Amino acid sequence: MKRFSLSRFLKRVYFRATGYSYTNLGRLFLRLFVGIMLMQFGVRQLARFYEMREIFPTVLGMSSEASLIVMICIELICSLFIMFGFLTRLMILPPFIAMILAEYHLLHNSGVEAPYLLDWQQQGYLPIMFLGIYFFIALVGPGKISVDYFLSLHIIHTENKSEAELEEV
Repeated sequence: MKRFSLSRFLKRVYFRATGYSYTNLGRLFLRLFVGIMLMQFGVRQLARFYEMREIFPTVLGMSSEASLIVMICIELICSLFIMFGFLTRLMILPPFIAMILAEYHLLHNSGVEAPYLLDWQQQGYLPIMFLGIYFFIALVGPGKISVDYFLSLHIIHTENKSEAELEEV
């Protein structure tokens, strides 16, 4: 029977905490986090649609109501696709563009004299946070816990290719 060794236990815990990388789980968490965060905006706007359709900012020459409908679709549909990891790099483009437009609107139409006067608690930093997360997801991809990865596996197996090709992606 093995004796319990505190030293061995601490070494194992330390190695597990520092030596292992949980990148795919981290990517899943980040996709779920950003998807839920963006989706809650879409659900709130959908619930208050009749109140917001007149006051929502006009974007790209569309009416206020059309802009709100497009934004709700982006927030709900793209969020679901991002959370599932399906067409991930493509599905981050519409919210990425929407966050650029939101940041532009906040900085130019919020009544703030200069953008550098924004406090960290004001809304101006929220689109920037989303932009950073979307940029990171675009760089690293959805990870192995995603529909994209499983579809890639399926395509590679049907073409009798090696899974090593996926590691390069």
